[in-house]
Amino acid sequence: MFTGIVEGLGKVKRLTMKGADAVLEIESGINLTDVSVGDSIAVNGACLTVTSKNQQNFQADVSAETLARTTLKLLQAGHKVNLEKSLRVGGFVGGHFVLGHVDATGRILSQAQKSGSLILAVEMNDNLSRYIVEKGSVAIDGISLTVNKLEKSRFYVNIIPHTAANTTLVTKKEADFVNIETDILGKYVEKLLQSNKGIDKDFLAQHGF
Repeated sequence: MFTGIVEGLGKVKRLTMKGADAVLEIESGINLTDVSVGDSIAVNGACLTVTSKNQQNFQADVSAETLARTTLKLLQAGHKVNLEKSLRVGGFVGGHFVLGHVDATGRILSQAQKSGSLILAVEMNDNLSRYIVEKGSVAIDGISLTVNKLEKSRFYVNIIPHTAANTTLVTKKEADFVNIETDILGKYVEKLLQSNKGIDKDFLAQHGF
């Protein structure tokens, strides 16, 4: 579990394929003192398990499923990545609850300056649009952002200067791909509505809604 508040940037040392899977080694831009082997770190929004570490670097296995769903397969030596350590009980939730389970990749359609902020338009798979609502939350490359506007297959987010300067978004260009994780709440609500045909106005009224 994460919050979508990037703690620092890492630099890819190497991505080594191991059959259909891979091993990712990162020079960390965050303090790893309290990180143990077996702990989780979000790398560009994808939850990875630390398999080895020292003071400056860590390694993580990347499954074939994660490679297929995310932009991690595109990483090369020298690329910067967003890093966030997993949320601890009692920790501060500055963004929203992010699982690190990327739904799919999206593509940056446009970038526009508005005052000091950057407005990004992101194209997504139509199947994801039902989980995104205006003024709701979405994670892009592990960054918790608010949806400003939603259209059929695209949504818009506002990037404040602090976020742009302290994440990989400052390096993104039009047509670049990003990892998208929608809010988990919408998925649970959808499943409950599909599985329980008894939820109607009478049911809601009986339960105080």
